Amino acid sequence: MPSQPSKTLETFDNPQPDRDYTIRIQVPEFTCLCPMTGQPDFAELSIEYIADKLCVELKALKMYVWSYRDEGAFHEAVTNKILSDLVEATQPRFMRLTADFNVRGGIFTTVVVEHRAEDWLPPVQVNLP
Repeated sequence: MPSQPSKTLETFDNPQPDRDYTIRIQVPEFTCLCPMTGQPDFAELSIEYIADKLCVELKALKMYVWSYRDEGAFHEAVTNKILSDLVEATQPRFMRLTADFNVRGGIFTTVVVEHRAEDWLPPVQVNLP
């Protein structure tokens, strides 16, 4: 197999570090295993962040997400772990991770976690007519 799953999150320099702008990434094929039954869990991950000096490299993110395929994890724990790893790698001004898990036993789960740098204030939103 030419590529393998990896826990390494690579980064690259933010091309516009003086500007707050939003980066949105959709990961529609996240999978892990239920730690109670061993059955697969499927989720769509939505990552939104405002980079500071670094951005996450997408191929590395794909390999990172793949690394969870055979791991047992509760939805809440895995969502928080992924956010912590992304924050550690990129040190963003702001990051939000939403994990929308598919139905299991008639129950849908959505977990939303956020990180905000201590010295960052969100810009005032402009609403145009």
